[in-house]
Amino acid sequence: MYSVNSYQYNNYNTVKPLKATPVKNDESVKDTKTSFTSNPIMTQIPFNAALSASSLRTVLTTKDEKNKYNELQKIADRDTKRYLNYLLKSGILLNSASNNKTTTLDNLYQIASTPRAQGLSNANILKETVAILTDPHTITQQFGNIPASYQAQTAALAGNSPDVNVDHSGTCVASSIEFNLAQKHPAEFARFVEGLSSPQMAVNKNIKLKNLADNTLDAVWLLNAFEIPYKANNFDEAELTFAPDKNAIVRAHIQTVDKDALERSSVDVLMQSTFMQVGSQQSYDTLTDKRAGKFNQNDKGLIEFEKTFTESVVEDKNKISVTYQTVDENAKLIGYETDFATMKKQINDALKLGENVIIGYTQVDGTNTIINGHEITIIGTRTDKNGKTVFICNDTDDNISRPVEYLEEYLLPKIHHAALPQSVIGDDVNITENWVQGLRTYKETKRQAA
Repeated sequence: MYSVNSYQYNNYNTVKPLKATPVKNDESVKDTKTSFTSNPIMTQIPFNAALSASSLRTVLTTKDEKNKYNELQKIADRDTKRYLNYLLKSGILLNSASNNKTTTLDNLYQIASTPRAQGLSNANILKETVAILTDPHTITQQFGNIPASYQAQTAALAGNSPDVNVDHSGTCVASSIEFNLAQKHPAEFARFVEGLSSPQMAVNKNIKLKNLADNTLDAVWLLNAFEIPYKANNFDEAELTFAPDKNAIVRAHIQTVDKDALERSSVDVLMQSTFMQVGSQQSYDTLTDKRAGKFNQNDKGLIEFEKTFTESVVEDKNKISVTYQTVDENAKLIGYETDFATMKKQINDALKLGENVIIGYTQVDGTNTIINGHEITIIGTRTDKNGKTVFICNDTDDNISRPVEYLEEYLLPKIHHAALPQSVIGDDVNITENWVQGLRTYKETKRQAA
């Protein structure tokens, strides 16, 4: 887990995204994004390293697999049955690339056949999980409204705060990580959902300490700094416990009984709360969408350093956060750390490895001062008729449950940072380990608060 030049702008926050003007098929318009329809049952499956790492299994072969599949079919509604068939035929259902080697099917069966946390429904959690795995573009960060019958309860739990009616969430980092987990690691996604929606409302995961820092003691420093519960098994691995904040169950229950179109599912609530907890040093409150923590003075969203840590432990991969924009102490964009050609090559090289690339992009005012930031996920590219690169992206905050496209001239200048595999960086930039970045961030936050 490394950082490249990320110290320069620690107040990068994830709030309301920039809304570009949509166009249809006019590629001569450069400052816009386009969207395209996608039928999840008919869409060709993109390259997926998790599904390609082992033989693709699309047929139920054992008695146990057949029994579990039949049990799911018994409680599934018509759409869920259809989606289950799609997951089987696509290789997603029998994928076993999870932390404990269980398959997607194993974890869906656990969701359906064992108790869920109070206020949650087996059938509903199953339905939502299957729907997300069928089409992860349905994941959203849009908070639902609090019905009148729950207003008093939620207000009391939030300390009579008026902020429980969240107009716009700061969970774009968490929802982007949720999307990536669902699309690239379906068995692990289902395992997370099973644990987080169980009566324990937690899931354990073994991670390699080298994916956090080269030195074991530095990796342990990071785990302690982020206050995530863990048990060090040896000098190489640690078992982490992921859990949502204590108020997440209230939001999840409300979204179970009162979910409107384009609002978060109860699964979205639990996953995003958990990842916000990880990044905010266990200080997040789902009811108000506010956080505290030692690394950020802003009470919304996650900063770049927190995002990188969260991605690294969720995926158990050595993620490098590369900062492309040069920003001064007044949050003014004054230049770039590299040219756009290098930026584009690094992103493309990551995509060729089968990785999605979660990026943070900025919006500036007339004086080039950053006034807004948002996280989206680049999932692919294509070339337009003029030979220009078009980035295919997922945005969890645009109310569009399908991919969107950004022309390279529009997107590249706006990218503040990107999470990339170390192998695509090479000697292009100097790399700073994130435990060093963490100390710098902590000291700077303390200085600003003084």
